Amino acid sequence: MLVNDLIETFLDNLRNYRNYSPHTLRNYRIDLYQFLDFLISKEGKDYSFDLTRTDFQMVREFLGSLFGRYKRTTIARKLSSVRSFFLFLEKRGVITWNPACDILTPKLEKYLPNYLSVDEVFRYLKRPDRKKRLGLRDLAILEVLYSCGLRVSELQSLNISSIDFDEGLINVIGKGDKERVVPIGRQALLVVREYLDATWNLRRNQGEDLHEDPLFVNSRGKRLSTRSIGRIVKRYAIESGLTSEISPHSIRHTFATHLLDGGADLRTVQELLGHAGLSTTQRYTHVSLDRLMDVYDKAHPRSH
Repeated sequence: MLVNDLIETFLDNLRNYRNYSPHTLRNYRIDLYQFLDFLISKEGKDYSFDLTRTDFQMVREFLGSLFGRYKRTTIARKLSSVRSFFLFLEKRGVITWNPACDILTPKLEKYLPNYLSVDEVFRYLKRPDRKKRLGLRDLAILEVLYSCGLRVSELQSLNISSIDFDEGLINVIGKGDKERVVPIGRQALLVVREYLDATWNLRRNQGEDLHEDPLFVNSRGKRLSTRSIGRIVKRYAIESGLTSEISPHSIRHTFATHLLDGGADLRTVQELLGHAGLSTTQRYTHVSLDRLMDVYDKAHPRSH
C-alpha cells in the first residue's frame, strides 16, 4: 500500500473512531506529508511505497531540520503526529517497531498567551461600528468570545440554534465532539439579537432552515472561517492601539483570567473552558497569582 494511502487510512481512523476535530486532522495531515516529503528528499521515491526502512536516526534528522524554522511547540506536535502514525502502523502489522517511540519531546518554552486588562477589553469592544451590518457582526463575535471564553473553532461552528436566548446559555461542541453548556452574558445576547435582526434578509435569501443557520456569516451569508475570525480579532486590536499579537485565544485567556481575578474557582473555570484536566487550566492562573502577590506585598506586615 502507498504511504499516502496509509496516511489517509490513519486519518480516517482518527476521524471516525477517535472523533478528532477537523482542525487537528488538518495539522496531522500537514505534519505527516511533510515527514514523507523529507524522507523522499533524503532517500528517493521508494519511500512512497516502503516505510519499513525508516529508523530512529531518520526521524531525528527530520526533527533536526525543523529547528530554527518552527517553534518548539510546533516541532513537538509534529513529533507526536509521526509517533502516533507509526504506532498505528505497528498495531496494524505494517511495521514491526515504532522508530519514533524513544525520541524525547523537545523541551518546551513556557508559553503564556497575550491577554487584555478590563479597561483594554472595554476599549476594544467599543471599536466596531455597530451601525454597519459587518461592524455589528464583528462586535457580536468579540462579545461572544469574551463572554463565553470559546475556542475559535467552537465559535465558528455555532448555529443560531446553539443559543438559548431565554435561559442565557450556549450549547458548545468542543474538542472530540464533546458538548458543554456555557452561560452567555446579557450584553453579548443583546448584540447577538441585534445582529440576527440585521442579517435576517440575508439569511432568508439562502433558502435554508434559519434555525440551523450558521450564527456568524460573511457578506454572502456563508459560515465564517476560523481564519476570518482571527483576522477580525486582530484588526480591532490594532485599531484600538493594542498589540497586534491579540488572537481569539488571547480573548479566551482574558476570559479565564478575569474570572479568576473576580474570585471564580479553578474547577469552575475548567468546566467553562472545556478542559479535560485542571493542569491545562492552571496555565491561565499566572495573572491571578501576580495579583495575589501584589496584594500580599502591600498588605502583609512581614512581606518586606
